[in-house]
Amino acid sequence: MIFRINPSNPQKRLIDKAVDLLKEGGVIAYPTDTIYGFGCDMYNKKAIQRIYQIKKRDPQKPFSFICSDLKNISLYAQVTNSAYKIMKRCLPGPYTFILPGTKLVPKIMTTKRKTVGIRVPDNNICLALVRTLGHPIISTSVGLSGREALSDPSLIEETFGSQIDLTIDGGILANQPSTIISLLNEEVVVIREGLGEFSQFL
Repeated sequence: MIFRINPSNPQKRLIDKAVDLLKEGGVIAYPTDTIYGFGCDMYNKKAIQRIYQIKKRDPQKPFSFICSDLKNISLYAQVTNSAYKIMKRCLPGPYTFILPGTKLVPKIMTTKRKTVGIRVPDNNICLALVRTLGHPIISTSVGLSGREALSDPSLIEETFGSQIDLTIDGGILANQPSTIISLLNEEVVVIREGLGEFSQFL
């Protein structure tokens, strides 16, 4: 099943239908400001396990998740003043920030060090999904682990349509991943160079 959603002004009717699927434990493919992601309700363990199986990903590697805004992030991560200033400058945007998680984050979503990866993409579709659902959704690239992600929604539906419940077509993306930045222990460390400008952190 594929929904064509306007990336500038997402149709509420289609967003609501997609969120209904998420609430029922569905797995979707959706656009971000970098690549297409597999997503599900962060609080649905069975749906998360489905994504691990689809991607053939090591279950010891937690997924990142999408929050709707900076205020929303503070519910799920411990944010220091310096971390807040950095994120305020960069978000929404093509960054994933590594922070200490709070107790609101399910164990399956945290590393052994109790850290989490958080995104607030500059994309109206995925932000509308999170706001309508009322809490974060999983974010991991559409594709098998270790391989290039798919950027064409028609190809995503053709490849994974039988394994997921919905593909949201928000156009063909540039297919460059987010820049990953650790903000642990008051240190700024660029872990992966991606679409987000990172020279300001060096």
